[in-house]
Amino acid sequence: MVTTPHEPPVHPAHPVYVIGGGPGGLAVAAALRGRGVRAVVLEKSDAVGASWRAHYDRLRLHTTRRLSALPGLKMPRSFGRWVARADVVRYLEKYAEKHELEVVTGVEVFGVERSGEEWVLHATGGRRLVGSAVVVATGFNHTPSLPDWPGLDAYEGELSHARAYRNPEPYAGKDVLVVGAGNTGAEIAADLADGGAKRVRLAVRTVPHIVRRTTAGWPAQRTGILVRRLPVPVVDRLGAVMARLAAPDLTAHGLPRPDTGLATRQRQGAIPVQDVGLVAAVRAGKVEVVAAVEGFAGGEVLLADGTRITPDAVIAATGYRRALEPLVGDLGVLDERGRPVVHGARCPREAPGLYFTGFTNPISGMFRELALDAEKIARAIARRAARTEAEKAKAKRARAGAGARTTSGT
Repeated sequence: MVTTPHEPPVHPAHPVYVIGGGPGGLAVAAALRGRGVRAVVLEKSDAVGASWRAHYDRLRLHTTRRLSALPGLKMPRSFGRWVARADVVRYLEKYAEKHELEVVTGVEVFGVERSGEEWVLHATGGRRLVGSAVVVATGFNHTPSLPDWPGLDAYEGELSHARAYRNPEPYAGKDVLVVGAGNTGAEIAADLADGGAKRVRLAVRTVPHIVRRTTAGWPAQRTGILVRRLPVPVVDRLGAVMARLAAPDLTAHGLPRPDTGLATRQRQGAIPVQDVGLVAAVRAGKVEVVAAVEGFAGGEVLLADGTRITPDAVIAATGYRRALEPLVGDLGVLDERGRPVVHGARCPREAPGLYFTGFTNPISGMFRELALDAEKIARAIARRAARTEAEKAKAKRARAGAGARTTSGT
C-alpha cells in the first residue's frame, strides 16, 4: 500500500510532472500523492497502459501476481498466478482510478530543460509546463528497433516488427521466420507453432539462457530476487548448475547451452528466456532453430551459415530503443547506450530533480522493481520539497527580522 508519510505534506509551487502513463509512472504518481505532493502524469496516447494495450494477445506477466502489484493496490486473485495482458490493462485503469491520479492524455513531451530551481517541459500544442521535479517513465520498450541489415530497404517479402504481432491467425498456413530469441521472439514462435503456421523458424544469433517459469511450484522470479545482489561469478555458477538440473539440453536441435553466464549476460542487458512453450515446440520439431539473419537479397533472407531462405513472412523480435535522446539527450544524463546514468531515487549530478524509472531489465521482475522505485522516488522528492519549503520559510523570517530591525532603528 502507499506509504503513510512521516513528514508533513508539502505543497511546492509547481507540480511534479511524470512523463509516461505506464505502470512505472502511475506507481510514482500514487506514491507522491500518498505523501501530499501533487503529481501530474503526462501520457501521449489516449489512455494509461498504452504499451500493454499494444502487446500480443498471448502475453502474460512472467512474474507472479503477488510480486507484481504496484503500491497501494493488490492484483485480484481472479487474475490467476500469471496475469494476462488484458488483465494488466484493467489493473492499470483501476489503479489510476483508485488513487485519483491526475492523468492528462494526448500530451507528448518533446524536451525537458532546467530553469533555475524548476524544470520546464515543452509539450504538445506549444505547451510550456513548469514543474518542481520531473520523473521520466516512458518505458524500457519504447521504440521498435531493427538492425541495419544489408538489403533491408529493398526486401520484397513481408517483414514486420514484433510490436505489430497480435496473434497467429494472419499466419495460418504460412512459412514464418521469427528473428530474435529473447522472451518475445521465443513466445511468438511458440504461439505461431500452436496457432496453425505451416512452418516456423527461429533465427538465433546469441543462444539465450532458458529457464522454467516455475520448478516444483517455485517461480523463477523468486530465485532472481534471492540472487540479484550476489557477485556475478557466483550467480553464473549457480545458473549453470540449475540449467543442467532443470532445463533440457537442446544442442541437437540447434540450441546449445550458452557459453556466457546468466548474470554476466544480464549485465549486458539480456535476461533469461522463461519457457512458456518454446522448449516443447523445438523438441517436437514445430519450431526450427536456424542461424542468425545477415541480410536480405530480393525476396530472400540471408543467414549467417550461408543459407538462403524465402519465408512468407518475417517477424523481427529484435528489441526496442529507449529513445530518450530527443527528450533529455542534451542534459548529459544518458550513457553510451542511451540509458539513464542513474535510476530510482538518485538524480544525475548535472540534473537535480530529474528522476528515471523503468529503464533497467532486472531478473527480479520489472513490476516489482517499479513498485520499489516508486516509493524511493516519492520519498526523495517529498524530502527535497520539504527542504526547499523550509529554506524559503527561513529566508522569509530572516527578511522579516531585518525589516523589523530597520523600522526599530528609525
